[in-house]
Amino acid sequence: MTAASSPTLGLRIRKAAVLGAGVMGAQIAAHLTNAGVETVLFDLPAKEGPKSGIALKAIANLAKLSPAPLADKALAASIIPANYDDDLDHLKDVDLVIEAIAERMDWKLDLYKKIAGHLSKTAIIASNTSGLSINTLAEALPEEMRHRFCGVHFFNPPRYMHLVELIPTKLTDQNVLDGLEAFLVTTVGKGVVIAKDTPNFIGNRIGVFSMLATMHHTEQFKLGFDTVDALTGPAVGRPKSATYRTADVVGLDTMAHVIKTMADTLPDDPWHRYFKAPAWLAGLIEKGALGQKTGGGFYKKVGKDIQVLDVANLKSPAKDGRAFAEGAAYDFRPSEQRPSDEVAAILAIKDPAEKFGKLRASSDPQAQFLWATFRDLFHYTAYHLADIADTARDVDFAIRWGYGWKLGPFETWQAAGWQQVAEWINEDIKAGKAMSDAPLPAWVTDGRTGVHGKNGSYSASANADKPRSRHPVYQRQLFPDPILGEKFDTGSTVWENDGIRLWTLGDDGVGIISFKTKMNTVNDHVLDGIQHAIRLAEEKLKAVVIWQTGEPFSAGADLKGALGLLKDGKFDDFGKMVANFQRTSMAIKHALVPVVSAVRGMAFGGGCEFQMHSARTVAALESYIGLVEAGVGLLPAGGGLHELAVRASRANPADPFEELKKVFETVAMAKVSPSAIEAKNMGLLRDSDVVVFNAYELLYVAKKVALSLAEAGYRPPLPAQVVVAGDVGTATFKAQLANLQAGYFASEHDVDIASRIADTLCGGVIERGSTVDEEWLLALERKHFVELAKTEKTQARIAHTMTTGKPLRN
Repeated sequence: MTAASSPTLGLRIRKAAVLGAGVMGAQIAAHLTNAGVETVLFDLPAKEGPKSGIALKAIANLAKLSPAPLADKALAASIIPANYDDDLDHLKDVDLVIEAIAERMDWKLDLYKKIAGHLSKTAIIASNTSGLSINTLAEALPEEMRHRFCGVHFFNPPRYMHLVELIPTKLTDQNVLDGLEAFLVTTVGKGVVIAKDTPNFIGNRIGVFSMLATMHHTEQFKLGFDTVDALTGPAVGRPKSATYRTADVVGLDTMAHVIKTMADTLPDDPWHRYFKAPAWLAGLIEKGALGQKTGGGFYKKVGKDIQVLDVANLKSPAKDGRAFAEGAAYDFRPSEQRPSDEVAAILAIKDPAEKFGKLRASSDPQAQFLWATFRDLFHYTAYHLADIADTARDVDFAIRWGYGWKLGPFETWQAAGWQQVAEWINEDIKAGKAMSDAPLPAWVTDGRTGVHGKNGSYSASANADKPRSRHPVYQRQLFPDPILGEKFDTGSTVWENDGIRLWTLGDDGVGIISFKTKMNTVNDHVLDGIQHAIRLAEEKLKAVVIWQTGEPFSAGADLKGALGLLKDGKFDDFGKMVANFQRTSMAIKHALVPVVSAVRGMAFGGGCEFQMHSARTVAALESYIGLVEAGVGLLPAGGGLHELAVRASRANPADPFEELKKVFETVAMAKVSPSAIEAKNMGLLRDSDVVVFNAYELLYVAKKVALSLAEAGYRPPLPAQVVVAGDVGTATFKAQLANLQAGYFASEHDVDIASRIADTLCGGVIERGSTVDEEWLLALERKHFVELAKTEKTQARIAHTMTTGKPLRN
């Protein structure tokens, strides 16, 4: 392997090695394998059993983890287990080495010396350390290797967290960094932030401080842990796990270790006195309550109920936390706290400036708590910007991508009114209310309205605004994740109605169809719009891509409209809607220009059917695809079952039943793919469909695929003659269903739905091996769909799903 001369190509990485088979190392190896990189997973030699037993056990454990690190469990077999005694020869043809052992500087340095002589002259070496000095680590390597070394810090879980911090040393070659950035962005699908070599880098430096500030103010305002989580989760644009649930998931011992790292490595930080685990955190750790991995931390599950550590017993714990070990101060109560009425009303205010003003002015302890945590976060982040990051954009992206916040700290501050908030922070510093009396940097109050603007984002170290990276890899992101106030070219509208917009971006002749409905659901406006847009595209354009400006791709049919027709007894209109759905799928399939679906997030029901009928689907790895109609008491009737029957006949005309066996359970059980790769295994994507790892590159790739089809002289498939499994196939499926019902795994209505799915897939009451046309199958779909819709149980299922968001088993 040689570093690519053009950074657009990234590094030509055929094989990688991950050193350390702990939780992070094994999951990094899993995600590299997801991305098609042959990966060797190293660990120490086992004292008993196979020499590579530690790595083998870690690989086996991947299948048990949730969320799943592997996009397909079968990929575990592709990870090569290894140990440092016998297998260092594997390193000679490795292109990238990622070290992910425990956060011990001496252990890491020893390991580098051990592997250095086995690496090729072009191999890139990187450490996944979460906060140790990259420059110090580099010193353990031979001088000729140091230009190929840097930090590559993944966030947990590596498959799902978008952030990777890339940390160069003083000697890291720029071509190595550029190539690695392109590889991480496109091949691995990550959002890369370049961090400075400071303790905990950007994400954990700011994120952990935010948690420390939250813990400090939890005590100051005497709030319950569940109350704090109710205040610091989705209510303020952060994940459901909020603060203390997040600590439980991360592991309280891990949390304490990161805090200690800050205390040890940042002695001059003005907030240093807060870099310590609170007594109650130390007490939980001493008792062995480390969070989710030990069955309890701040929270524990008792039966079906969630209980929370009772803050009332934490008023005067022993300073060393030993009161917890005695049990008396370690009581739990049911978790039930919610924001107070006053704070809930304030948080519902849409204008950020008004919201922050009311939080600061309120005398409610919960409001005071929220203002205090934001104030100290803003203060800390501004004070350290010059030291830790090149720009404010890097800080906001690191926190958004690494911690799952909707807005980063600087974006939140700017949206709330920069100068007014800065004035309030200064007032609180002078009044001794802030956690530190360190002054705000002068640039904060220089009259600016924020740190993000038309010229880029502010760099405190350069005292200038800097635009986004000009790295060629980002040309593939036609709509990158926007920073606050950032606008992108939304193209030119060709035609639109109330359901969809047909538009172009640039002059490549590719039309883009985007839905306008909530959750991109499908109603008559969408159906009619797609059909009209395709007719226009056949006249004026080379190709069409169906792509949504946000997730999901489509949540499926508009159930509200459908239920309205059913309740009013308008079954003829309901039948016409179903027929229109099928016409739309057929318009997509038989369009004279290639129609490519660009899928990310949910593609349920009709959304799944649209992509099935496209000439090609380009799906982001995190695409959750399924024909889920059985969950609401229906069957797929937008052509989905018809298309599965067509594919089965094409794959095995001698015995299509063999192919149908693979998909029947998927549809009857309303299964959803946990990844785009699994969607291929489930028969919902084709082998020829494309999987893209970075969702922000989806539209770019889909347009290229559509154009390549057009340039190749694309013609739609001819109407198919379909060999069906017939009544024998249906009878075989029904026998399986009878066993399920006998074992109480399926209700009578479940069996009725599944039987109708089987009948449609197998072509109805017809002899096995018969040939039918596509319209025959579509008619079967419509017949069963309308008949099911007339039943009380199906209508009850639809209503229940609309009300609760959950399926009803009746």
